[in-house]
Amino acid sequence: MDVKRILEEITRKGASDIFIVAGRPITYKLKGVITNLDDTILLPQDTLAFVTAIYALAEREISNFAHRGDDDFSLAIRGVSRYRVCTFKQRGSYSAVIRVIAFHLPNPKDLMIPDAVMELANTNHGMVLVTGPAGSGKSTTLACIIDKINHEREEHIITLEDPLEFLHKHKKSIVSQREIRSDTDSYLTALRAALRQSPDIILLGEMRDYETISTAMTAAETGHVIFSSLHTIGASNTIDRIIDAFSTSQQHQVSILLASVLQAVISQKLLPSVDGTMVPAFEIMVLTPAIRNLIRERKVHQIDGIIHTSAADNMISMDTSILKLYQQGIIDKNTAISEAMNPEIMSRRLNIG
Repeated sequence: MDVKRILEEITRKGASDIFIVAGRPITYKLKGVITNLDDTILLPQDTLAFVTAIYALAEREISNFAHRGDDDFSLAIRGVSRYRVCTFKQRGSYSAVIRVIAFHLPNPKDLMIPDAVMELANTNHGMVLVTGPAGSGKSTTLACIIDKINHEREEHIITLEDPLEFLHKHKKSIVSQREIRSDTDSYLTALRAALRQSPDIILLGEMRDYETISTAMTAAETGHVIFSSLHTIGASNTIDRIIDAFSTSQQHQVSILLASVLQAVISQKLLPSVDGTMVPAFEIMVLTPAIRNLIRERKVHQIDGIIHTSAADNMISMDTSILKLYQQGIIDKNTAISEAMNPEIMSRRLNIG
């Protein structure tokens, strides 16, 4: 099985993801549609051979995966693409999902990333969070922001990622990119070390536990700029998730600290468009004095109302973003209603309720 040739062929079709699972042919996702490469059903020995070949192509030891049952890493094929590989065992057989990542960073306008999001590259202190479900484009949005900083400012940028996705060349800034497990043990270890490496900007791929969240907030409090992501939808849910990661006795103090260091929360998700592609919808919350007070006073549930009425402060609610996509003819009514945070209100706004 020529794994390199298969990856090249599927990549040139424009696929976003490749699936290697026993019981199905090699499958890829193109514009949100899952398509078989051919009619050959993969047997467990086929997926074993494919996954083994991926590890050889990446020059990575397979023994840890064989023992643990799951692994994440990246690889590149010169002149073709980079790939983020997630290998796992299911029903005893080796499997893999491979995300195709372009060598060159995409243009934010091509990805429909709003200017208000890109302007967060001008943040000079505190914490900015990009949130959303898995596969919603959080890493790409963060990479575009980092690239803008790299083009415009003289900074030391440290990225901590699992695995590395986009490679940043040194431009105006110095960009140090560290991959979890291959360059360092964990996010927490890398973040603590980064604070001794004279950073101006730290990109923390994901905040996974309260120790990492606590260290990131402390770093933001001491003058560093922290960009990170969480698997949450909506600013209020994100704030609750951070506070709830701590014990009850710590939550009051954490609320005060979070209200001080947080600068913005971006939430995004991908929606199916009328032309068969996927398009992003964004909620943008920037920290105004009113929102900081609500966080300090643990009245987080009131934040959604402020976002909805604060367009003048470069804020937009998720449902307003979805409504604009519908009004522009990019998504249909069914998508607008089904993807809305409040489908009943969205139905009324579309005059079909």
